[in-house]
Amino acid sequence: MTQRALVAYSVGLMGLIVVKVLAPGFYSRQDIKTPVKIAIITLIMTQVMNLAFIGPLKHAGLSLSIGLAACLNAALLYWQLRKQKIFTPQPGWLAFLLRLIIAVLVMAAALLGVMHLMPEWSLGTMPFRLMRLLAVVIAGVVAYFATLLVLGFRVKEFVRRTA
Repeated sequence: MTQRALVAYSVGLMGLIVVKVLAPGFYSRQDIKTPVKIAIITLIMTQVMNLAFIGPLKHAGLSLSIGLAACLNAALLYWQLRKQKIFTPQPGWLAFLLRLIIAVLVMAAALLGVMHLMPEWSLGTMPFRLMRLLAVVIAGVVAYFATLLVLGFRVKEFVRRTA
C-alpha cells in the first residue's frame, strides 16, 4: 500500500522543489499576494482531484492529487513570473534542460536495468539488502553524472567565482 502512495507522491516531487525556487521571486519584490492567490487555486484543484481520484485509486489518489497540484502550483508561479517579466530565461536554458532530462532518462533506464537483475528485496539479511540498495544508488549516480560528462557538463562552469 505504501508503495503506491510513494509512487504517486513522486509525481509531484519536482513540482514541490520548483515551487521553493520560484516563490522567492515574488517575495523578493514584496509581492505576497500572487503566490497566495496561486496557492488558493492550487488548494481548490487539489480538492477537486481528491474527489476524482479517491474512487479509482484509493489512498494513492490522494497522494497523486497532491503531487499534481504541486506541479500546477509550480507552473502557475512560472507563468506569472514570465507574464510579469520578473523572469526571462537566458539563451541556452532549453539546451541545458534538455541535457538534464537526457541524463535523468539514462539514470532511470540504468536503475530499471539494475532492478531487474536484483533478487526480491525481502530476500537476504539486512546487511545484504543494504548492500543491494547501495549498489542501486551507486549505479544511478554513476549513470547520471557519466551522462552529464558525455553531454558536456563541466563542474568548473557551476562553481561560483568571487572577485
